[in-house]
Amino acid sequence: MSLPVVAIIGRPNVGKSTLFNRLVGKKVALVDDRPGVTRDRREGDANLSGMNFRLVDTAGFEEDDAATLPGRMRAQTQAAVAGADVALFVIDSRAGLVPLDQEIARWLRGTNTPVILIANKAEGRAGDSGVYESFSLGFGEPIPFSAEHGEGLADLFDELMPHLDRIAVEAVVEEDDESPSAPLKMAIVGRPNAGKSTLVNKILGEERMITGPEAGITRDSIAIEWEFEGRAVRLIDTAGLRRKAKVEDKLEKLSAADTAHAIDFAEVVVLLLDATRGLEAQDLRIADQIFEEGRAMVIALNKWDVAEGQSALFNGVRFALDEGFAQVKGVPLLTVSAATGKGLDVLLKVAFETRDAWSKRVPTGELNRWFERALEANPPPAPGGRRIKLRYITQIKSRPPSFVIFGTRVDQLPESYRRYLVNGIRRELGFGAVPVRLTFRAPKNPFAPT
Repeated sequence: MSLPVVAIIGRPNVGKSTLFNRLVGKKVALVDDRPGVTRDRREGDANLSGMNFRLVDTAGFEEDDAATLPGRMRAQTQAAVAGADVALFVIDSRAGLVPLDQEIARWLRGTNTPVILIANKAEGRAGDSGVYESFSLGFGEPIPFSAEHGEGLADLFDELMPHLDRIAVEAVVEEDDESPSAPLKMAIVGRPNAGKSTLVNKILGEERMITGPEAGITRDSIAIEWEFEGRAVRLIDTAGLRRKAKVEDKLEKLSAADTAHAIDFAEVVVLLLDATRGLEAQDLRIADQIFEEGRAMVIALNKWDVAEGQSALFNGVRFALDEGFAQVKGVPLLTVSAATGKGLDVLLKVAFETRDAWSKRVPTGELNRWFERALEANPPPAPGGRRIKLRYITQIKSRPPSFVIFGTRVDQLPESYRRYLVNGIRRELGFGAVPVRLTFRAPKNPFAPT
């Protein structure tokens, strides 16, 4: 049963994202004093006193031309309200009504979506005059509210309940994340203007994300539920990642931290490169960040439809990746076009296959048979004439696949031999180019001093 949808709307900087965070129960949306922080629709599951619904945070409603960035943001907001069961119209009670509030109210009255008026920032009676003034908007009695302090939640519940006729009160048992049928959590990351939001829009078949020639349009990491050939996908669009030395703005730092959180949340991360610019040092830094987080990775060369010298470009990027990102050689490298849609089906199929490898568990018997063959083909070295004995291996977890080898004098094992074993695990046990964690443990010496 799908949850009812509630959209939050209002002019910039009235506290919409703070309200969103309050109702979903965690700080998901970026919040800053500057107006216009939210640009795309962000969705989250909210629970208000046992009443469950899908909440949509929208960009601040502005009156700019449709071709401008604020105009495209407004179009996203209008689409969100059209698809909602209820709209929460938020005003700043301390600032009082402004002409843009009146304009939004006129537009909302022309829609078919029920509207609940929230007079935010009303704590301490400082917003009383704004609360009384907002009666004139024509949506009945406003709810005096404080998203910052959580005041007014009971009144909001009373107003919402009659509108939401599909209320799920019982707890929802979530599907096992490691089940093959669980949604694929796929994040799209890369440098600014690589085409991440355009790619998401093309995959979805709708203008879900705001796009344009301006770099850095996306600020929040936006998760979108979708299906590919009957299989659930959770797409995560992220803000562009620039080199740290160039990130000075506070908001951009918040966006970068949000992207890092999205990488940690994802199962498969698609690193999107701009084919017209090739592989740059920042791309390798992002790849290293994905690897360090233990996420499965697919690399996609976007804008392939306008790339010149395609064969030389692809081979050059493949070589540079294998040389500059030696931790995991052979990471899938695909060519796509977010503008035309070419290669996107292959991208999604490879993402599912990569998740399968990342989630794989090897039976202990099969694992140790491989281990014996690996030791026989290339025995551990004997530094100082004393042999290093490796006794057995076990897989302690998946996602990422992690193994422990038990033996003696393992602290003297050279890094080259560890790489030999890791590469063998990837190549011969079907893990491909996913991060593999391998640690060594020695039995505790019962005669060692304590």
